[in-house]
Amino acid sequence: MSSLTLHGVTVDFPFPPYDCQKVYMSKVIECLQKKVNGVLESPTGTGKTLCLLCATLAWREHFKDTISARKISERLGGEMFPNTPLSSWGSAATDGDTPTYYTDVPKIIYASRTHSQLAQVINELKNTSFRPKVCVLGSREQLCINQEVMRQESNHVKVHMCRGKVSTRSCIYYNNVDEKSTDRDLVESILDVEDLVKFGNKQKVCPYYLSRSLKQQADVIFMPYNYLLDPKSRRAHNIELNGAVVIFDEAHNVEKTCEEATSFDLTPYDVASAISAVDRLLAEQAENASHGDSVTEDFNVESLNSGLKMDITTIAKIKQILLDLEAAIDSYDVPSDKGITKPGIFIYELLERVHLTYSSKTAVYEALEQISGYLAGQTGIFLNTSGLQKLGDIIQLVFCGEPSEKDRQQQMQSNTAHFKVHIHRDNSFQKKKQSADVWASSSSKKQGNILSYWCFSPGFSMQDLVNQGVRCIILTSGTLSPLSSFTSEMRIEFPVCLENGHVIERDQIFVSVIERGPDGVQLSSAFDRRFVPENMASLGNTVANLSRVVPHGLLVFFPSFPLMEKTLDFWRANGHADRIENIKPMFVETKGKGTFTETMDGYYNKVSDPASKGGTFFAVCRGKASEGLDFADNFGRGVIITGLPFPPRMDPRVILKMQFLDEMSRRKTPGVKYLSGQDWYRQQAFRAVNQAIGRVIRHKEDYGAIFLCDHRFRGSDARAQLPSWVRPYVRLYDGFGNVVRDVSQFFRVAQKMRPVVEKKKTAATESCGTLSSPGPQSSGVTSSVSSQSSHPQKAKVLDSHLPSMKRRRLNEHAGGSGMARICIEYECELQESQRRPANLLDALERGDHRGGEDDDAAVGEEKANRLSTLSIQHDKRMDDELRGGKRKIKLVQEQKIRVSEDASGEGKAGRAKTFLAEMKKSLSRVNFDHIVQALQTYKKTDDLDVLLTETSVLTEDTNTHGLLRGFYQFVRPHHKKRFDERCAEQTGQGCGYKPDHSLSKDEKKTLMEHSDSGTSTCSQLNTEQLNKGGHHLNQQGLREPQSGRTPLPLTFDAVRVYTENEAHAAFLADVKKVLGAEKSTRLFQTIHNYKKTDNFEHLVTTVVSLFTERDEDFSLLVRFGVFVRPHHKKQYKEMLDSLIGRPV
Repeated sequence: MSSLTLHGVTVDFPFPPYDCQKVYMSKVIECLQKKVNGVLESPTGTGKTLCLLCATLAWREHFKDTISARKISERLGGEMFPNTPLSSWGSAATDGDTPTYYTDVPKIIYASRTHSQLAQVINELKNTSFRPKVCVLGSREQLCINQEVMRQESNHVKVHMCRGKVSTRSCIYYNNVDEKSTDRDLVESILDVEDLVKFGNKQKVCPYYLSRSLKQQADVIFMPYNYLLDPKSRRAHNIELNGAVVIFDEAHNVEKTCEEATSFDLTPYDVASAISAVDRLLAEQAENASHGDSVTEDFNVESLNSGLKMDITTIAKIKQILLDLEAAIDSYDVPSDKGITKPGIFIYELLERVHLTYSSKTAVYEALEQISGYLAGQTGIFLNTSGLQKLGDIIQLVFCGEPSEKDRQQQMQSNTAHFKVHIHRDNSFQKKKQSADVWASSSSKKQGNILSYWCFSPGFSMQDLVNQGVRCIILTSGTLSPLSSFTSEMRIEFPVCLENGHVIERDQIFVSVIERGPDGVQLSSAFDRRFVPENMASLGNTVANLSRVVPHGLLVFFPSFPLMEKTLDFWRANGHADRIENIKPMFVETKGKGTFTETMDGYYNKVSDPASKGGTFFAVCRGKASEGLDFADNFGRGVIITGLPFPPRMDPRVILKMQFLDEMSRRKTPGVKYLSGQDWYRQQAFRAVNQAIGRVIRHKEDYGAIFLCDHRFRGSDARAQLPSWVRPYVRLYDGFGNVVRDVSQFFRVAQKMRPVVEKKKTAATESCGTLSSPGPQSSGVTSSVSSQSSHPQKAKVLDSHLPSMKRRRLNEHAGGSGMARICIEYECELQESQRRPANLLDALERGDHRGGEDDDAAVGEEKANRLSTLSIQHDKRMDDELRGGKRKIKLVQEQKIRVSEDASGEGKAGRAKTFLAEMKKSLSRVNFDHIVQALQTYKKTDDLDVLLTETSVLTEDTNTHGLLRGFYQFVRPHHKKRFDERCAEQTGQGCGYKPDHSLSKDEKKTLMEHSDSGTSTCSQLNTEQLNKGGHHLNQQGLREPQSGRTPLPLTFDAVRVYTENEAHAAFLADVKKVLGAEKSTRLFQTIHNYKKTDNFEHLVTTVVSLFTERDEDFSLLVRFGVFVRPHHKKQYKEMLDSLIGRPV
């Protein structure tokens, strides 16, 4: 535990804080001491939550200490310590001239977006030295353990059933609350929602009412921030704000929550259900009256408890108000495709038509409350009162404040300044589930208009909090920039602001803008491009290729659910999904709460599995996965952003928000700055992007890559919207190959410098005796790990899916830093000589010289038996391809001329004589002499037409077609293509032309020089890297011709088509077959340029882009290594390691 003093406050911190953490805690304490609001941005991974808790609780302890010092001083009648006067304790003791008592110590209200985020905060609190009394507020949905209540489908039914049981004390769990709320273990423990439910089940006590009871004595109250911002939720939970410190964590969502909390949509169903409920009550009261009884005489205990004290006339008036409201809303003829928009103050005009005004609002509200309470307390069938309650909430929202008659107009204008009224058609033909709504009348099923009252400024809610008398409000998040526009929208002062830096180094982050996919197609999620097949295919190729390079977990974020679903459907139909699945199994974010948890668990388990290559998680910006979930270490090594998540442009609320901001901007109110509608629209997209980007770096020792796959990120304006800690590292790329090269290098270096500790020994690693248990980490690392130790999905190791990559710690006393003491052992000797490598990287690493078909087959069978996941099956396929087990390389076209087979061992001259002898047997003497003469003439004049004319006789008989094609060997390189086309035209079959056949003698010589220059390193490449992949890649396979490959005889040197090195010929043949003529020509030109310029980067860019579009082409990428010059071999090998295996 480390201690430091900031602004006179001693803060205990779990480890020595980083500089950025000291700055952050200093700003927090400044807000608390000066009683001013603050907006603090600190990137994810900087320990923001831990700093916030430690600084706030340390200040609170200091506050109490100063009160104690004051009381002791007063009792002693003077200074207790003459050398340290009371004033030195700080101004917190006196708060100016106001006397301070222990009861005045401020409560800390800590709000975050969700309970899962609060659970992480509470886990962080457990890692500190502070032990305050805490309480976490939740809903009955999360905390109720009464099975009879929880069986109900409707949340509304649950609430009223619970209230009914509580009022009649028929819930055994509620009845134990008073007794158990003082339990010492409970009061002194730090419990989140899950812990509270466990305690409730164990002690048979209601967690919901227990949390409300604990709230009274709590020092820190945790809650989702809609409980705080929504006035009706705040009243329901009886949250006292006077003098409290209010903290909003993950505050980038506060703006939206503020607006939603003070907005409403009143549907036809809401009004109709309210009318039905009042009808039911009227019928009951009328029946009682018809029996001659007074309205109140026949009440039972429950009805007395409900407190209904109104005559039938008042109930009838309420029904009339509801009927008039329904008629008023439906009186507007609204086009089906768009609605009618009015200024906010129009809401008062509309409600006045139904006799709802400031004068009548109290009586109507109280009547609605009484009716709702009475109906909810009735025994028997449950009656839906949600419509009545909604109308009561609307009255409180719209008619807030108690203005005098003369100030009423001003109050109404002030209340509605940031609102718009929107009336639109109810097109939701699929009504709410009404499994229990047997009381619903036919009127509840009619279609009508929806009355929407929308707030467009979060400042309305923020000002409301300030009016409640809070001490200060602190907003904090990792993505708040630009702070000026953020604070201007809040409409309250924020004297303390902070844009904090990150704790990571340059080597921990890789950021690239990928404008085009591997196939050169521009990537875009713009509305007019997002569903274009070429765009979706290129994005699929991009994700598939990056999934090879990024180790372990890869996150892919889409702008929206519909876009993600449609893109994934396209990928499944066109093979892209299979490519990704074969490398990293795919997991897709779902909208359902339960299925989402299952999906996340599946992803975490797959990435943690030592036998897998990781997983790919597909999610959406603004979704659950992009908000607060922990993808630390191996769970999130890369984040792909597939586009800009702009809000839906045609959504009425978005349109009106932009119009509202434009109106406010034009007014130019002094001292108030508004964003323009377009600026806000862009900012919403980039805030969502920045939040998703934050998933990749979660602590000081974490590292990862960010890929921005949309050409619009290339613009300087777009890059300026990225987080300040990301901007310096953004790289722009022209070619996809360069991205692959650089990110491979990044991960190779990162994994060497910052290895993650092995999680457990596997069968493969146990026999390697060099792997030891992880050693202690530095204090900074300890903090980041310990803070997540209770998280079951915590990455603790580098996956050991590479049996050849083992870690061992050197002697701790050998000196050097902790990083330097960790090394990678490349040659782990464990009975591996009896087994095939698990993947290509294993083959490259071990450098085994073995070879043998029988051995390969046996090992392949053994390997198949132990492979279970799709990603591992992909490894097996790669091994088989490289070994030649599945993909036989066909070197030559079938020849009908059998003479070539018989003459395979003869010299070139002998083979030429044999060919001529075969032709002489098949032709008449005259024709034979003509053809020989034409051949001699062609050699002298280079006139192909003469040769074509005289050899046309060979096209007359199908038996001599093979002889015509045999003349292909006599044709000079620059005529090869034309001769091949003529043969195909006249005989229906070409001569097997390939672009390399058109190479001149000098160009052939250059090709051979490449081979010769690589001979010295070829042995090293094969024995240490590639020979385990299969026979055609070992040293002998490169030098020995394969059977069945017998070149046709050549009569002059200029047409030596086949080089002495069979590997080159086989490779060129396969390239032509796989890539086609155009791309093959591009490759040959690149090789030619490489020979002249020695530009390795240009070579790699082209080669990677050509050979990574399809999985099956990766073997060609490996074989291309024979063209790489000796001084570039190492770089090329490293790139191969990253692409096909894993970074070494």
